[in-house]
Amino acid sequence: MTTDTQQAPSQIPPSVAMWEQLFRRSARPSLSLQGQIREMLVDAILTGVLTPGEPVPSSRELAKHLGVGRITVVMAYQQLSEEAFLLSRERKGHFIHPDVLQGRTSGAERKPSHDKCMDTKENTDWSRRLWLRPSQQRSIVKEDDWQRFPYPFLYGQFDKELFPTAAWRECCLKALGVVDIRLWAPDHITRDDDSLIQQVQTKILPRRGVWASPDEIIITVGAQHALYMVADLLMREGSSIGIEDPCYPDARNIFSSRTSQVIPIAVDGDGLPIVNAMRKLEYLYVTPSHQCPTGVTMPLERREALLEAAQKHDLIIIEDDYESESSFDEQPIPALKSLDRSNRVIYIGSLSKSLAPGLRVGYIVAPPELIKELRALRRLMIRHPSTFIQRTLAMFISLGHYEAQLRRLGQAQKERHAELTAAMARHLPECRITPVRGGGSCWVQLPAHVPAKTLAQQAAEHGVLIEPGDVFFTATRNTGNFIRLGYQSIPADQIDQGIKALAKAMHSI
Repeated sequence: MTTDTQQAPSQIPPSVAMWEQLFRRSARPSLSLQGQIREMLVDAILTGVLTPGEPVPSSRELAKHLGVGRITVVMAYQQLSEEAFLLSRERKGHFIHPDVLQGRTSGAERKPSHDKCMDTKENTDWSRRLWLRPSQQRSIVKEDDWQRFPYPFLYGQFDKELFPTAAWRECCLKALGVVDIRLWAPDHITRDDDSLIQQVQTKILPRRGVWASPDEIIITVGAQHALYMVADLLMREGSSIGIEDPCYPDARNIFSSRTSQVIPIAVDGDGLPIVNAMRKLEYLYVTPSHQCPTGVTMPLERREALLEAAQKHDLIIIEDDYESESSFDEQPIPALKSLDRSNRVIYIGSLSKSLAPGLRVGYIVAPPELIKELRALRRLMIRHPSTFIQRTLAMFISLGHYEAQLRRLGQAQKERHAELTAAMARHLPECRITPVRGGGSCWVQLPAHVPAKTLAQQAAEHGVLIEPGDVFFTATRNTGNFIRLGYQSIPADQIDQGIKALAKAMHSI
């Protein structure tokens, strides 16, 4: 009941409200308006909101409901009709295609897999079947929503400022040419894209002084996949492998899942030292160019001594040369693999760290007999990495974009490292930074009275993300107060304010 001074609330027709709600739910700014409308309709059809045979609004009506141009809706309807989501009937309009859900199990036949009413006695006890629990291993943990923090001092994350968007898009489009599609689209089974193998052989490896034939190279889904395959192929219970301490946690976890004989060797200011324990090892994992996580670089003399020790004790070295392309020096030290004269170094590299970690492209360089078995093993796991990505990356390298990206990234890292060290000297002089010769992170020792984990929690409340260092050590206690500060994911002009906020957080503990 309304009065002269009281009006009834405006009523929105149900159909209008429904379409507006569907559009908001499906809208993605990355898509064009036409793409958003198509996505909205496909989602509504496949989730059962719209049923086969049901009419949809005319293009004029839907355009009015959504506040878009009519031609946008017309084009969306046309494409959906071509793909048999909609059926156009002359003078009657568009309808959900009657056969659109053909071949799908009906909703009535589906049974929820997590029905809480289900008798618990019928549930399968998976806990007694699991012989390995990777979820319980100590690993690096990073915030999923790290980009909302103003000061993300995280290593290895995507930096939109440094990603060569235009060049990458150009190469993606080239890889979608008819001739190229015919080359990468078939099942390659165990083979890689020939063009990428060639680019790695002729453009990437020579930068590190490494020369290899095509049968000595295999492409992997990132460097970590490479480590996993090497461990899977060569290690079993009882195999002994030496690792750096502190060390890359996921390498330690991979090796520990194969053998209990994982021997930590404490690093010093020059990386991994030569120790007597190496006489009892079969394998040795090392990050000589940028020791993970300290960032120190192994000098040439120690590299040569390490290879001599490996030869003497019949030791196989797994060289993880991550970030090798990032050096503040004009003349970086050659890779261990380049100095290897007895084929006992397995060389692992990454092609995505300098672009975007989500690309997941790495490689292994090893003797042909080992590569042959790695290809057979990879076939059992994934067959081969995406050949579309491989071809795109090959073009990216061949056109000079990769080399230009390395120069741009190296300069940015050098500038940000200078900003970080200067800011630490101003705001946190009581902290000690381990000197580095390149890379995207610093290893920092905190004052004894400041627990790293407590600082990380406090810093997050001030908008600062840091990585506590305990996870990098094999031991779980008495690891010292260390943190890793990555500077690749934070703009240079935000570093000083970020360190200032970190200092405020630390002084509040």
